Amino acid sequence: METNDDVSLREQLFHDRVREIIICVQLFVCLYILSYLILTHFKKNAEFFTDDVEDAIVNKIVLWLCTFTLSIAVGAVLLLPISILSNEVLLTFPHNYYMQWLNGSLIHGLWNLVFLFSNLSLVFLMPFAYFFTESEGFVGSKKGVMARVYETTVMLLLLSLLVLGIVWVASALLHDNMARENLYDLWEYYLPYLYSCISLFGVLLLLLCTPFGMSRMFSITGSLLVKPRLLEDVEETMNCAVFEEASLSTKLNNNSTSCWLILNIETMKKQFVSIQAKRMALETRRKASAWQRNLGYPLVMLLLLALTVVCVLMVCFHVLELLFDESAMPRGMEDPHLGLASFSMFGSLGATMQVVLILYLMVSSVVGFYSSPLFSRLLPRAEDTNLTQIIGNCVSLLVLSSALPVFSRTLGITRFDLLGDFGRYNWLGNFHIVFLYNVLFAGLTSACLINTVTWAVQRELIRAFGLHRLPFTVSRSAVHDLKRLSFHFRKIVSYLNGSKGQQLKYIFPEVLRKRIKVPVMLSAMPPL
Repeated sequence: METNDDVSLREQLFHDRVREIIICVQLFVCLYILSYLILTHFKKNAEFFTDDVEDAIVNKIVLWLCTFTLSIAVGAVLLLPISILSNEVLLTFPHNYYMQWLNGSLIHGLWNLVFLFSNLSLVFLMPFAYFFTESEGFVGSKKGVMARVYETTVMLLLLSLLVLGIVWVASALLHDNMARENLYDLWEYYLPYLYSCISLFGVLLLLLCTPFGMSRMFSITGSLLVKPRLLEDVEETMNCAVFEEASLSTKLNNNSTSCWLILNIETMKKQFVSIQAKRMALETRRKASAWQRNLGYPLVMLLLLALTVVCVLMVCFHVLELLFDESAMPRGMEDPHLGLASFSMFGSLGATMQVVLILYLMVSSVVGFYSSPLFSRLLPRAEDTNLTQIIGNCVSLLVLSSALPVFSRTLGITRFDLLGDFGRYNWLGNFHIVFLYNVLFAGLTSACLINTVTWAVQRELIRAFGLHRLPFTVSRSAVHDLKRLSFHFRKIVSYLNGSKGQQLKYIFPEVLRKRIKVPVMLSAMPPL
């Protein structure tokens, strides 16, 4: 009887394991397809259809590696939302037969797989992809893909030795003799220490990018939506765009009579294309319905403001918890007990709010990352992003997304403890680091929010009352620029005569637009 029970137990464990593997593979395939579609939308097609077959093969391999990395990044973003929602589903349907596959073993396995592959991508796959694109093979060796693989492998090995040496020196300085005595213990000590440093860098990057991204979300969302007529006069902006487009069209058609404009013809063509796109966008916005114009913009702005305020309040409450409750510190757990209790005091509604806030933090961090002057050059463009930029974007997104679970738990957005190796970082148990991190995030987010709201309210009030149409104040520097500009014009007029003097009627508006800030209607000035 006991033998039959043992056999049935082993069969049950085997079937559970097979089911978990099938679910993980299906989830990975879906994420891989989504990531591949995203990368093919941004990649530069000329790099994959070249006369050099070797370069085309290398580029395809690198694209596959980037797709794998991006799919792991998306999976890291979905870790906490899937875990929280799985717990709520099991609480709602505790005895449902079709929900029995959703258990703690599956969630724990997903966390371990994401941790393993994210660090594998950061440490090996992405450096390999970059060196692979830059390699040409050793001097004197036979050309081909394998020669480039050999060179890339050697470069990656040297880089690994360099990084491990730096980690060993850093750990020896910080932990005295412990690192020297455990030099042979590479897997148990140095790799987790390296992962801890990478996670700390990602969390610090989130600390800087997320508050800035929250403030940028208001302006970006406002530019995409149709504002009410009280805040924006679409008709006036449309007329200005039409006049400016007509002016540029006239100058482009008459460029044969202007020797000065021939030198700047490419710039004028780019301006004409941008103004034409702006006019078409304004036409679309002018056709928006009254409901979309009067309700869409205020509701979205209020939603963004509410999410930001709730996030700041939760972090402030977590700061107080850290002072009085030791259990508020982020920690790891080995066996997640799903379906026993909700991770929010407000039940399913609170858990749903946690998921929304986590996704909002991730979107804000990505917006802040690409809006910062340091990383703005990495911003991908549709069908015009080279492989080096794609590699940089995949690495950046993976660093941000892999640090998101630690970031959310450190700020107290959720009480779901970190699973697997995510909870083994050395700095998570340091009260001073966690407390200072929460205070800095609350302070930076509040400062960015206050600055954004006050400037936005001031700007919209000025536009609502028509004060932006008043004559602008001319400073001393502007007067000096006008005097210097008029002096140069007098010299040009005195030098040019006859037919050459007639060319000034085309360059006069262009020079004024570049030298001084004048109303937009000046750009639509017809030839004199």
